[in-house]
Amino acid sequence: MSAGAEAVIPILRVTDAAAAVRWYERLGFTLEWEHRFEPGFPAFVEVGRGSVRLFLSEHTGDAGPDTLVYLRVRDVDAIAAEFGAKVEEAPWACEIELRDPDGNRLRIGTPTT
Repeated sequence: MSAGAEAVIPILRVTDAAAAVRWYERLGFTLEWEHRFEPGFPAFVEVGRGSVRLFLSEHTGDAGPDTLVYLRVRDVDAIAAEFGAKVEEAPWACEIELRDPDGNRLRIGTPTT
């Protein structure tokens, strides 16, 4: 993503950024960067999948638990197979819902139209 590009990037609260990054890698995300003010301080990381970005923060005030993020993908069946999830058909998409290790909810869907 270029420096001048506009985007909305959800921030999700995590307790262990390294463990969260490993979980999000299973969804096809890769670690873009990590920041800590000092060694041993909470981590703030960015993961990306194509043009999609998420911030994962160990900082307690950055986000609340049980956040819901919708992720539109080309092939929800592949992700469902990776996580052993059952795909549900809605009028607008085929979807699954997953929870990351910190309880954040991801509704993931492939549009049907």
